[in-house]
Amino acid sequence: MKVDIESLGDIVDRVVFLNRVAKVVKGGRNFSFTAMVVVGNERGWVGVGHGKAREVPEAIRKANEIARHNMFEVPLAGATIPHDVIGEHGASSVLLRKASPGTGVIAGGAVRAVVECAGIHDVLSKSLGSGNPLNVVYATIDALKQLRSPEQIAAKRGIAVDQLMERI
Repeated sequence: MKVDIESLGDIVDRVVFLNRVAKVVKGGRNFSFTAMVVVGNERGWVGVGHGKAREVPEAIRKANEIARHNMFEVPLAGATIPHDVIGEHGASSVLLRKASPGTGVIAGGAVRAVVECAGIHDVLSKSLGSGNPLNVVYATIDALKQLRSPEQIAAKRGIAVDQLMERI
């Protein structure tokens, strides 16, 4: 889905991970840098990008550009998420649980960057498996993409929202 970035308002970005990588060639090593950046408008839109370049600022710029192209909407229930969810990527799993108002963001560094950029203020999280920041970020994104609002679920089932809430 193509997103009109200007209509989203102010977009904040967070560098989650920087790494120096090397390509070994006949004459020695060629070093370059990779950067992972999370962007969001703190009102339900978030995206992630991974860039690589010979210099750090260029890698961050590329990652930022990719993240802006990969933005998607996260359904929010006030300041938290509508339901508990588990996201997976590689050997990393991230559990996100909805929390009562005033709880805050209880999450590790990589998960915290994603949920704060998305505008989630009350959430509990647990990162399971591999702690690799890249995979943890992608697992968190997977979890957020699985979220559905009560309106979306009711529409998919062909019932009214209040009927859905009676069953819960």
